Amino acid sequence: MSDSVSDFMAAEENECVSRQDSELMRSWELEAILTNRTLRFVLRLEQQFVCPSCGGMVLNPHQTGCGHIFCARCVRAYIENGGSSKCPLDSIPIKSEEIFQDNCCKRELLNLEVYCTNAPDCAQRVTLCNLQGHLKACQYERLRCSNSGCNDTVLRKNLLDHQRKVCSFRLESCHHCRQPFLASHLQAHQKTSCPEIQDPCPNKCPQMIRRHKLQAHADECLEVETDCIYKNYGCTFRDKRGKVQVHENTEFSSHVRLVLESNTKLETQVEQLQQDMLVQQGALKDKSFVVSNLDRDITLCDSTLTTLQRSVEEQRVRICSIQRELRDLRGVLGSELSEELPSLRASLDSLRQQVAVTESLREHLGALEQTCQRHTRLLDIHVEQLQCNEQRFRLLESTSYDGKLIWKVRDYCHRKEAGTPLNSTPFYTSHSGYKLSVRAYLGGDSSGRGTHLSLYITIMRGDFDSLLPWPFRQNITLTLLDQSGSRNHQSNTFTPDTNSDSFHRPTSDANVATGFPRFILHGDLEAPRNAVYVRDDTLFIKVKVDTTGLEDL
Repeated sequence: MSDSVSDFMAAEENECVSRQDSELMRSWELEAILTNRTLRFVLRLEQQFVCPSCGGMVLNPHQTGCGHIFCARCVRAYIENGGSSKCPLDSIPIKSEEIFQDNCCKRELLNLEVYCTNAPDCAQRVTLCNLQGHLKACQYERLRCSNSGCNDTVLRKNLLDHQRKVCSFRLESCHHCRQPFLASHLQAHQKTSCPEIQDPCPNKCPQMIRRHKLQAHADECLEVETDCIYKNYGCTFRDKRGKVQVHENTEFSSHVRLVLESNTKLETQVEQLQQDMLVQQGALKDKSFVVSNLDRDITLCDSTLTTLQRSVEEQRVRICSIQRELRDLRGVLGSELSEELPSLRASLDSLRQQVAVTESLREHLGALEQTCQRHTRLLDIHVEQLQCNEQRFRLLESTSYDGKLIWKVRDYCHRKEAGTPLNSTPFYTSHSGYKLSVRAYLGGDSSGRGTHLSLYITIMRGDFDSLLPWPFRQNITLTLLDQSGSRNHQSNTFTPDTNSDSFHRPTSDANVATGFPRFILHGDLEAPRNAVYVRDDTLFIKVKVDTTGLEDL
């Protein structure tokens, strides 16, 4: 029983010693606060609170076995020296297991009054234990600016004013674009890159332009040099945009003359293309005749080659037979063979000559095949060019210049089921007039989808739009033609709405189509009573523009 009690007391003693060692190594938080600060007590500091080893205040006091009080830093040094350390007052050895933290001394020291470490600016007096709380609110405590990049330290009472008005790393909004920038960069931003600041026009016009609109202004500035819009027709006038506009208004008649001359040249080119096409058609016929002759020659050569190959095969079989007979004769006749040998050799030489002739004919046939292939390639090139010219000629022939168009729509049933819109070839009110086309939805569009045939007119961008009056005002009649001969045509006419963008001058390839989404019911179209609109899966649509009042340029 006594052994177990002694073991328990030894364990308690070891635990107490280890707890004291850990307390010795723990720093008191006041030590970190008072680093690089001067601490002044209101009353003179008693000697018991002065470390006899270093002469400093015993922050975090510890008492040794001899009863003297030292600061935690000196006690730590004694422990690190091992058992060789002695008390400087009575020379008694200092043992680590006898050292403990003197909490009584610590409480007395913490209750002493001190001046604020920011004195004389701050005249506040507090107990040492409340000093840390006071410094967290003291207006004379120096704090580092929280703005990113700023290393300045200022008094707490001046910190807010510094962050908002003085610090060069504060964020301020640009008065023009309202974007945040560092105060040190704001002036450079406004001077060089702010898009909302107005600068004088670089072309020296009197306007002040925002920076982000300078490029758009350059496209309309009257001081920028530009060409006349009729440059492509031969006008060489170039000057500032304002003078060019005056030129375009005052030289209208000369510009019309240039346009007409260009139109005359185009018509001449079309006539020349038609003549060239006729010449090429004649040349193509000649080459087709040559190719036909070559085909006949090749066919004849093929039959000749087949005959020769068959003859060669027969000769080869005959030679084999003769060689076999010759071997038999050598074995049977012996000396008699020498008398017939010359005739056999002559026969063999004749066969070799025939074989040589056959090889010569084969080489000639190969040359003919190469010539045929070369002529075939040339023929393909000419056929492709002829097809291209024929397509261009058909386009020129089908174009109407009198405001009328009859459009033949084939494969009605299939295209109706497909539901895709169909567009006619363009037509014109005159050679230099408006350009239009017809759009059809066989299966219906918009309110007529699935029930009606929908027909529309599209105003397209033409070469002479700048010379024509806008908006387009001519009446348009769309007619579904009766193919029975009874002339029971189905027609609808509309007058353009001059307020609609569909009839203003086109700014793209074509305006938005407008017309009749419910032109005619599918039942009336496909099975009418007194007419035939669809015959052989084909229908005809006629469009007529009223050209009354239009002057031909």
